[in-house]
Amino acid sequence: MKVLIIGLGSIAKKHIEAIRKQISNVKIYALRTGSSVTASVYPNVINVFSFNEVEFETIDFVIISSPTSKHFEGINICNQLRKPLFIEKPLFSEITNKTEQLVKDVTLAQTKTYVACNLRFLDALKTLKNLVQDKRINEVNVYCGSYLPDWRPNADFRKVYSANKEMGGGVHIDLIHELDYIYWLFGKPVAHRSFCKSSSSLEISAIDYANFIWEYSTFTTSIVLNYYRRDAKRTIEIVTSEGTFLANLLENKIFYNGEVIFQSEQKISDTYDAQMKYFIDFITGSQTSFNTIEEANSILKLCIQD
Repeated sequence: MKVLIIGLGSIAKKHIEAIRKQISNVKIYALRTGSSVTASVYPNVINVFSFNEVEFETIDFVIISSPTSKHFEGINICNQLRKPLFIEKPLFSEITNKTEQLVKDVTLAQTKTYVACNLRFLDALKTLKNLVQDKRINEVNVYCGSYLPDWRPNADFRKVYSANKEMGGGVHIDLIHELDYIYWLFGKPVAHRSFCKSSSSLEISAIDYANFIWEYSTFTTSIVLNYYRRDAKRTIEIVTSEGTFLANLLENKIFYNGEVIFQSEQKISDTYDAQMKYFIDFITGSQTSFNTIEEANSILKLCIQD
């Protein structure tokens, strides 16, 4: 099997290792910016510096893991070549007429696509989805808060993408996972609104607090995201007519009325392996479509359009 990866940042390297766990004999190409003199080298990955260097007829699938602002270009070129696409979230950095047309073009071409939201593969969330399937839900509360300077301890957090509005960063985009899994659990809301701001002690230009309210026919979901909480917390609480489920995603546990009813040794990092296994099974025909470009575009609209 041959794979092309567009971009070779930290997330791309996670995908590379996940591929290698699924496929023993794989040839991986990385499309890089710059030149062969300045580009870094990753073990057993072949650097290329233009699409012209790639023999697309031999490529089995493409991973789009370039900066979000570059996704449009990569998706557009690869769609013309009808190659399956594994696209890192978020899908785009903005919604425009051009991105809307591209989504339509990809869908009409029947190009196989998956937009990577690996929390869908977390044991606690998969189990929770089954547990609440037939419950009468009254209220859902989602919270994800962590401390941005701790994300990359060896870098100046004010200079990274996440902290800079000008680079398309912001907690609402970085943590779109939370919006994604609520969409996965409950579908598209009938109404939605949001409040976002940047005024915390981090003093960054990007949005560092976001609160989304999604209304469903019988309940409302509140999703709170922030960059400034030092004691990280990532939870979803589902209040039903019979009792309350609380999933702690950092610990991969589920509580019901305060008692542990499920726990898993799986780490969030393990979900990258499960995600890649799904995608490879999908493009080889043994799995159905899941979080396609069309679905991910709907979620992105809920994220950045009020």
